[in-house]
Amino acid sequence: MTTFWAALTGLALAACANGAAMGQTDQTGAPAPPAAQASPCAAAEFRQMDFWVGTWDVRWDEGGGTPAGSGTNIITREYDNCVIQEAFDGGPATGNLIGHSVSTFHAPLGKCRQTWVDNQGGYFALVGGQEGADFVLTSYRVSDNTPAQRMVFTDLHANSLTWRWQRTADGGATWSDSWVIYYTRRAG
Repeated sequence: MTTFWAALTGLALAACANGAAMGQTDQTGAPAPPAAQASPCAAAEFRQMDFWVGTWDVRWDEGGGTPAGSGTNIITREYDNCVIQEAFDGGPATGNLIGHSVSTFHAPLGKCRQTWVDNQGGYFALVGGQEGADFVLTSYRVSDNTPAQRMVFTDLHANSLTWRWQRTADGGATWSDSWVIYYTRRAG
C-alpha cells in the first residue's frame, strides 16, 4: 500500500508541476501569472502620434496675447503602449502654465482622442487624426457640436515640429493661429 500512495503522490506532484508549467497554478495552488500576450494596442493606428514621443525644448514668439517664451514638453508612451502622455511646462512667459494630456486611438470612433487639463483650470477634449501631412485634433463646442479650437502638428521632422493652436469664428471654415510653438527634440 505504501508503494501505491508513493506513486499516487508522485503523480499528483507531477500534475501540479505540469499545471504550473502550463500557466495554470503554481505549486502552492495559487494562480500563476498569465502567459505574455500581445498588447491590445499593437496595431498601427495606435502609433499615429509616435512622431511626438520624446523630450522636447519648446519656444514661441510673442503673439495671440502670449509673450515670447520657452519651456519643455515630455511625451511618453504609457499603459502597455496604449496611451501617449504629455507633461508640458510653459515657464513664466505663460503664467507658469503646467499641463497634462493623455491621448489614444479610439477604435470604435476610428480616430485619436486627447484630453488636456492644466493648472489654470483649462480642460479640452479633442478628436482627430492625420490630415495630409499634418496631424490635427479638434475641440468642439458642447452647445452645438461645431468646431471651436484645434491643434495642428505640422512640419513634422525627426527632431523638430511646429504646433499650432488655432481658433475658428465660422464653424471651421477658416482658422487663425492663437499660439505657435516650435519643438526641438533634446539630444540623448
